Order: sequence, then structure tokens, then C-alpha cells
Amino acid sequence: MSWPLPLLAGLFCTAETFAPRLAGRAAFALFCRTPDPARASQRAREAVRAARPFMAQARKHRLTSAYGDFVCHEFRPAAGGRGWATALVVHGWGSRTEHLQAIIEALRGQGMRVVALDLPGHGASPGRRLNMAQAVAAVGTAQLWLGPFSLAVGHSFGGAVVVSAAAGAVAGLAPLAVDRLVLIAAPNSMQEVFQVFADRCRLGRRTRAALNAEVERITGAPLSTFSVAAQMRRLAVPALVLHAPDDREVPPADAEAIAAAGPHVERRWIAGAGHRRILSDPRAVQQVAAFAAGLGTPAKRGRVAITTS
Repeated sequence: MSWPLPLLAGLFCTAETFAPRLAGRAAFALFCRTPDPARASQRAREAVRAARPFMAQARKHRLTSAYGDFVCHEFRPAAGGRGWATALVVHGWGSRTEHLQAIIEALRGQGMRVVALDLPGHGASPGRRLNMAQAVAAVGTAQLWLGPFSLAVGHSFGGAVVVSAAAGAVAGLAPLAVDRLVLIAAPNSMQEVFQVFADRCRLGRRTRAALNAEVERITGAPLSTFSVAAQMRRLAVPALVLHAPDDREVPPADAEAIAAAGPHVERRWIAGAGHRRILSDPRAVQQVAAFAAGLGTPAKRGRVAITTS
């Protein structure tokens, strides 16, 4: 947030009395505001610069969904690979394709073609706002032009996005057809995420109701729909859940809740990897590669045993 929190809380408190519906819409717009790339940390800028040779290997696609423009990066398999399957990779909030380099390279090493999506308002994609409908629409458009996808990998918010896309959770958008899912440090409940946001902004009861109504207006579904665990219970798709017990952004309890969705969900802890370091942790990368390799031929698709080191 660019405005001081006490000032925002005061404004929302006043609006709660006189214009709660307007306040709910303003809160939703604030929630969807993406980080300003001009204010990225020095470390983040250096990481993007270091990844330039890697990104130069990709073909960039500028696509348009019903919700706006975005960019996909298409990586061919490693030398000698035949591209026997295609994986979709989706970053988290405030992130971008460059941060998924280790995961992408591991999948390419398995002979897969990889399509990495820069969500609207992130990376090479234009804009400064993102909501679930925009994200799911981008996944669907990528599927239409660059799919089909055998595997979808999502980190953090990207994990919630790929599951919502596979579940067909956004009204009017075709479901993502995928054989396997990998969720890395993914939140379970978007309702809980909104609750934390509302608490921080000290939103009143009527403003919170208007905020939730705005989500339903945009997505065509109640906020409670966007529960990864509930969606996974309805999806007959094998999934691998990777999470660090020390994750300070997404509680480990979220991984437990998702894993409880059914026997088709495998949960593995990556101790000491945090929320973002997990993307380059060799243990996590190896498990993603092994899970992808388990796709094999159509006759071999299904659950596989994942070993930990």
C-alpha cells in the first residue's frame, strides 16, 4: 500500500457509515493493485538482470484474453528433447517468470516444452492490477494458443490460480484440461486471504460484505468458492503439494488442508526453504522433475511415489 495504513483505515471507517458499497469497491481495487516495478528492491532487479541469458532462450508471446493483455514465455526442451509434453508454469503475487528459472530448467531437462505465464501486472505483462478472473482467463487463453498442457505448476497465488482454472471456478471460462498439478507454497483459502486484508484495513461489516460482493461480481462465484482444498476434492487430478514448515507468508496449515483433499494429493515438506527460496531449493526442484517424469506415456499417467532426501 502506498498510503499509510492509519489513513486508509480512517477513510474506510468513514465510508462504512456513508457509502459502504463504494468503500467495498475501493477496497477491492486496492487489493488488486500489483507492486510497482519501479520500486523493486536492488536484489530483485539484480535477479532479473542475472536471468536475462535464460529468458533470451524463450519465445515471447503477447496474448489477449477477455480481461486484457499479458505475456507468455515459451521454452523449448533441453538439447535432444522432443517436447513430448508441455508444462504450464505460473508465478505468485509480486513475482515473475525469472524467479521460476530452476523449475523451468528442470522440466526442460525432462524433455518437456514449458510455457511460463507472466500474470497481468507482473513481469513483461502490462498493467498494475490483477484479480482471479484475469489470472484464470490468462491461463485459459494460454491453453487455447499454446496448449494443451499435461502439467501445471503454480507458486503461491499461482497455485490457487491453476487449481481454480482446472476447477472451472470463474463463470464463463472453460476449465483448464491438465493431467497433473504441482502446488508450491500455495494458499488454501482466498477467503482467508481477503479476511487478513480486511482486518489490516480495519474494514467494517458492510464494507466487507461489499468487498465480497465485488469478488462475486467479477468472477461469477462467491468468494468461498476459491478454496483449493474444496476444489481439489472435486478434481480427479493427481497433485503434488510442496511447502516449507518455516513459510512465513503462507501458513503450513494450508498445505495440510490441501493434502487432506484426498489420496490423489501428495504433500511433501521442504524444510528451511521459506516461501520464495523453495523455488530454487534442489529438493523441491528434484521433486517437481520426478513428478513430471511420472507422466510418461498416457498409459503411465497417475500417482507416483516421490522420495525425499
